[in-house]
Amino acid sequence: MYIDVLLELKNKNIDQTFTYKVPDNLKKEIMIGKRVKVPFNKRILEGFILNIKDTYEGNFNILEIEQVVDEEVILTQELLDMAYFIKESTLSSLSSAIAIMLPKGLKASNKTNINKKYQVFLKLNYPYLDCLAKCQNEMQKKIIIYINEEVVAFKKEANLISSSAVKTLIKKDIISEEKSEEYRLKNKEIKKEEKKVLTKDQQQVYEQIIASLDKHQKFLLHGVTGSGKTEVYMQVIEKVLEKNASALVLVPEISLTPQFVNNFASRFGSLIAVLHSGLSDGEKYDEWRKIKRNEAKVVIGTRSSIFAPLVNLGIIIIDEEHSDSYKQEAMPRYNAIDVAEYRSEKLNIPLVLGSATPSLEKRARASKNLYTYLTLPKRVNQRPLPTSTIVDMTKEIKKGNFILSEKLKLEIESAVSRQEQVILFLNRRGYSTTISCSSCGFTYKCPHCEITLTYHKLKNTLRCHYCGYTIFKPDKCPNCHDELNYYGMGTEKLEAVLQKEYPDLKILRMDADTTKNKNGYEKIFEKFKNHEYDILVGTQMVSKGLDFANVSVVGIINADATLNIPDFRSGERTFDLLDQTSGRAGRKDTLGNVIIQTFNPDNYILKCVANHDYDKFYNYEMNIRRKLKYPPFYYLVSLKILAKDYEEAKEEATKVANYLHKKLDKTSIILGPTTSNMFKINNIYRFQVIIKYRFDNYLKDTLKELDKIYLLNKKVRLEIDLNPLNI
Repeated sequence: MYIDVLLELKNKNIDQTFTYKVPDNLKKEIMIGKRVKVPFNKRILEGFILNIKDTYEGNFNILEIEQVVDEEVILTQELLDMAYFIKESTLSSLSSAIAIMLPKGLKASNKTNINKKYQVFLKLNYPYLDCLAKCQNEMQKKIIIYINEEVVAFKKEANLISSSAVKTLIKKDIISEEKSEEYRLKNKEIKKEEKKVLTKDQQQVYEQIIASLDKHQKFLLHGVTGSGKTEVYMQVIEKVLEKNASALVLVPEISLTPQFVNNFASRFGSLIAVLHSGLSDGEKYDEWRKIKRNEAKVVIGTRSSIFAPLVNLGIIIIDEEHSDSYKQEAMPRYNAIDVAEYRSEKLNIPLVLGSATPSLEKRARASKNLYTYLTLPKRVNQRPLPTSTIVDMTKEIKKGNFILSEKLKLEIESAVSRQEQVILFLNRRGYSTTISCSSCGFTYKCPHCEITLTYHKLKNTLRCHYCGYTIFKPDKCPNCHDELNYYGMGTEKLEAVLQKEYPDLKILRMDADTTKNKNGYEKIFEKFKNHEYDILVGTQMVSKGLDFANVSVVGIINADATLNIPDFRSGERTFDLLDQTSGRAGRKDTLGNVIIQTFNPDNYILKCVANHDYDKFYNYEMNIRRKLKYPPFYYLVSLKILAKDYEEAKEEATKVANYLHKKLDKTSIILGPTTSNMFKINNIYRFQVIIKYRFDNYLKDTLKELDKIYLLNKKVRLEIDLNPLNI
């Protein structure tokens, strides 16, 4: 017996299987999808079995495998099919596609060793009275009595009496230890909630989705903030579970996971499993195995959860489908929504994409009936959408209101006086975005990247948010030794301003700095939900999905920030972000007020946000996209050329552009080479070529050829991103 083994090698140009012989004593253990240990280049490596064959026709001396690692198959046929799909659709290696699917403890890597966690308990080897008769002292008898009286006698509790006595009893074979595996992530005890009565709109959406449970159909659910999409999801999943099937629910951010888990746990209890990057390696390992064992029927997680090995998967639901978080920026550059479409089609099950602000591409597909378009146009119980006010900060600055406008201050004070809460959104973390000297013009920049360093006051450091370079903030300018000036503002500074303005109020901050510790998101969410704080200051973490009953005021501090980013999607991202943030106000019994602070009060997109007018924004933006030949009217490919040497990167970028002009269809549009938006990151210079196309039969083969050419180039790296979200 021979097997073909895929090894997880870092070298992308070695993307192939290697054949090994199976010794007779291991043949019964061999199955496709299991891991084996094999000799490779004077090392012992792990790899996955991808093929089994009876004969080998080559002329090489075939080595034998060392060991079969797994008792059960890890890489199921479904996972393997998805890996091939990712390899083809992203031009990645098969091993990297497989690696992203699995928790660390199940990857093909010798360096990983995650143990199962066991609870050790004690049991009597003989009848109770016989065990007592065998004891020689009172301490041993106490332990026998303890074991007899407890339903489950845990060793750690018995050890409180005497660990040496326990050991003696075990040695004498009077008692014995038994192990029971336990999962590291405990299910919370959450009060069971009955399902709610659906509104007429919710009922129509629910009925359309459950009518498709036995077939493949793609839905786009467009529901305004607070319209009850989550309740529809849960009632659909109840129907799926009745059919003895399972459900997969994706959310874009870790910050949404605790709330989602709480909502679903109140309905489905211990049937839930959670997968996201905030879990420890051991917790991911346990949750993954729980899912594969069919102990969990409902999985809630972020992007990589799309690969969860659910048994008899019956539906895939992706909430906040417009979010960029579903696209992975590193290789393999897959989009979880693309994988969801592939997986749902293969399994012949429905896919539901939900959002208050659907992506333009998905909305356009729905208009062509490629998705079934469903709407929830009203909030539950007829609650009104929040009232929005656009404030011109140019006028406010003349009044001396540099950060908080007069209108926002009044709304904050009014809300707090009514015992209500406030969310303030500023999509930039840190204290100041730029530190420079007004005398000589010196500005602190990252020595490795083309970006200014951000000041973080709490740790008194200047930090690069791209490569992580950090220094302590000097007191004086290093050139002229004059005083330094602080420009720009992040959430840390906004928090400080608020504390000074409102010393009696309790202020909480949610950003990447305050949530980096384990369970950081959940702790902040619970504290604000329980009204331990009056004001929540945050980045885009506070913009999506969070449901706080007592929030009546939302302030958007710098609405122009995302509008000024040089990307054709900046308008769409601004509308999504601000409309979603606005939707945090007035979700329950309170009326909502939103204050949008801007230096461009006449901006069309901001007016659409203020009026909650998605359709008007959609038509406006689609007209621009059509004229400029951007998605959804054209597809995009981004090719980034990276090198440590500027001239070398520039030269190779020109070669790439010329190669594309020569090979591609004349109807395709090739832009560049130009420098990337972030021209230099971590001492690497970055050039970019963009392809716009509608149909090009030569594209895929040309990209594969280019990829092969640069695989062997050690000085220049080529990154190909099909359907990029950022250019």
